[in-house]
Amino acid sequence: MQTLDMARPCMGASAVGAARAAFEVALAYARERKQYGRPIIENQTISFMLADMATEIEAARLLTWKACWLIDQRMDSTMASSMCKVFSTEMAERICSGAIQIFGWARIYPQMAIREVFKDVKALQIYEGTNQIQRIVVSSML
Repeated sequence: MQTLDMARPCMGASAVGAARAAFEVALAYARERKQYGRPIIENQTISFMLADMATEIEAARLLTWKACWLIDQRMDSTMASSMCKVFSTEMAERICSGAIQIFGWARIYPQMAIREVFKDVKALQIYEGTNQIQRIVVSSML
């Protein structure tokens, strides 16, 4: 169990990195793409999506750091590690989905990288115990 507790934050960190990559590509595109003569980032819907993405990435990053800190301190990290894995991997899926939405279906084909990241993020939800198992771990510790 200790090995899993130490591995789960790695899944969280991988998910944060994947989400950050998808976010940065979507942010750059939103600044560059013009619609009606203005960058689409000036559209409130797009800017709010990006703000929510940035907030979720930061929250997942901090939760991952907390789990790692507990491990470094040789404290019980089971609950934090499970929370980190669930939140980070599901957050990354939402970020990838939002990035795809910002690009729009017509432009997603050239952005194969986002599709690959999305696929990898789905796999992270399964590695080191599925997210459903992580919810069992967390709920049993409440």
